[in-house]
Amino acid sequence: MLQAIMVEPGKIEYKDIPIPEVQDHEVKIKIKSIGVCGSDIHVNHGKHPYTSYPVVQGHEVSAEVIEIGSEVDHLKVGDKVTVQPQDVCGECYPCRNNNYNACEKLKVFGFQTTGMASEYFVVDAKKVLPLPKDMTWDQGALIEPLAVAVHAVKRVNDVKGKKVLVLGGGPIGNLVAQSAKALGAEKVLISELSNYRLKVAKECGVETIDANKESVEDAVDKHFGPDKADYIFECVGINPTMDQAINVARKGSTIVVVGVFADLGNINMGFIQDHELTLKGSAMYQEEDYLASIQLVENNLINLDSLITNHVHFKSFKDAYDLIDEQQDKVMKVMIEME
Repeated sequence: MLQAIMVEPGKIEYKDIPIPEVQDHEVKIKIKSIGVCGSDIHVNHGKHPYTSYPVVQGHEVSAEVIEIGSEVDHLKVGDKVTVQPQDVCGECYPCRNNNYNACEKLKVFGFQTTGMASEYFVVDAKKVLPLPKDMTWDQGALIEPLAVAVHAVKRVNDVKGKKVLVLGGGPIGNLVAQSAKALGAEKVLISELSNYRLKVAKECGVETIDANKESVEDAVDKHFGPDKADYIFECVGINPTMDQAINVARKGSTIVVVGVFADLGNINMGFIQDHELTLKGSAMYQEEDYLASIQLVENNLINLDSLITNHVHFKSFKDAYDLIDEQQDKVMKVMIEME
């Protein structure tokens, strides 16, 4: 089978390797669609803090089951599936306390262990989740980033009836906003600089703040009133938006950090202390977030298709990164097609 390997930042080579044998607890899947993530882009630029080279990427996928091990009973050949791309130890404190997404020895497919950028992949069946038959391959691959968003929203108390501010209208920010709305938030706003991403947010039914035309502070006062936002989600991963989140937060409110910071953060800890702000990180997801994401899409509460801007063939994988570098904020999700 053909496998795409990033041998160094910005350089992908293809290798023809044998397809692994399927063990009793495993399944063999044929990869159909791969989404390119912001974290993948950090790897391409050599700026991901937890990835070394060479590395096989690919963690947002949809696939078809083509072989199952003798102990597998929840899947069958021909099933449309996605994969929860985490290897966890099962023994550390987070794992023992149902927080395996924060495993002390966590390895993520495509970053610390082999990803799914190959024609076929053999994986523990426990990580494989069936998808509805009418879900497209691209939609199936986007369940992973949607699970990131759902997990982030669930990091706060129930959002029903709450006012939510999302900083950053990229794919994750957009999905966080859509998830908050779908899970019952009273009002959700995305702040974004890119006209294109503002347009996509509106297509997805989310109100926006054009940060080119008005300050976030003024917009929060106008849309949310003097009580401001109940929850703020930082979905960019840069110091300026982290500062924004802290500066516009109501005293005693909660900020969830969803964005992946490629550079060291530098934030006003004195302000956090003085305003009794709660700062929470959000890392990956658990199976329940995948299941909730699939259900939200089935119930037509999430618009995934509007996020897809480009398709690139698997044998031209590097073109996806070049496209993102060239187009920048005019790109949302680039999907890698296998056929």
